[in-house]
Amino acid sequence: MSEQDRYIPGVPCWADTTQPDPEAASAFYAGLFGWELENIMPPDAPGEYFNARLPGGDVGAVSSQPEGAPPGAVWNTYVWVDDADETARKGQEAGGTVLQEPFDIFDSGRMATFADPEGAVISVWQPKEHRGAAVVNEHGAVNFNTLTTGDIEGAAAFYGAVFGWEVLDVGGASMWALPGYGDFLESRTPGMRKNMAEMGAPERFEDVVASVSPGADEPPHWGITFGVDDADSAAARAKELGGEVLVEPFDAPWTRMTIVRDPQGAVFTASQFKPENKDLGQ
Repeated sequence: MSEQDRYIPGVPCWADTTQPDPEAASAFYAGLFGWELENIMPPDAPGEYFNARLPGGDVGAVSSQPEGAPPGAVWNTYVWVDDADETARKGQEAGGTVLQEPFDIFDSGRMATFADPEGAVISVWQPKEHRGAAVVNEHGAVNFNTLTTGDIEGAAAFYGAVFGWEVLDVGGASMWALPGYGDFLESRTPGMRKNMAEMGAPERFEDVVASVSPGADEPPHWGITFGVDDADSAAARAKELGGEVLVEPFDAPWTRMTIVRDPQGAVFTASQFKPENKDLGQ
């Protein structure tokens, strides 16, 4: 790990979407978030991988679907790890299923993909040249990763064994906390804890790396939330670009959010930070 890295092992560090038509998907997200996209695969590669950037650096990517993958479009979450092989082994021993054995991606890094015991799919990233997203928590950048599952207790056992995560109750919502993450963030940005406390952030919020939501009525999965400056404008723009707004913008604690399905079927949440909503629902 370098001094410039934003991540430590156990922290989600990257997101990409696999799409039947990656060029059309790139146009949609460029129009929605202002991304600049570049296909970084060699000319003779069997697929495309469009790296997405905002001012300040990389934010994510749009990819062709791997051969043999399910036909639907989906967003994928990657967690930073020291050793992809060891983490895949831990996942299997904890009751998960390795879907993609560890493999190298040129000089960028080494990855593996597995499903947790309930079937939610997640990937791990052992970084080399590629050090994860450089821009987060801004308009058009990843803001949060959320596991939806009908078995939170089972998920806690699995992800605790694999990544060392703990389930934390934050104002009535369940979050994944990684002990020591707050110390890392404080070392990168001295005064972070004090600023969060002054804003009224819940205790230990600085250790939060992701969230978990009960979802007995839908298949277990990992979802992506992007930051936006204005949730209402983002919903309207998504419709103009051919997307479908599944949930119209609504207020929630600390945020205003909308849920969108892109034209090829990948679902994501767009979230506007609204500190004036911090006590909403209490």
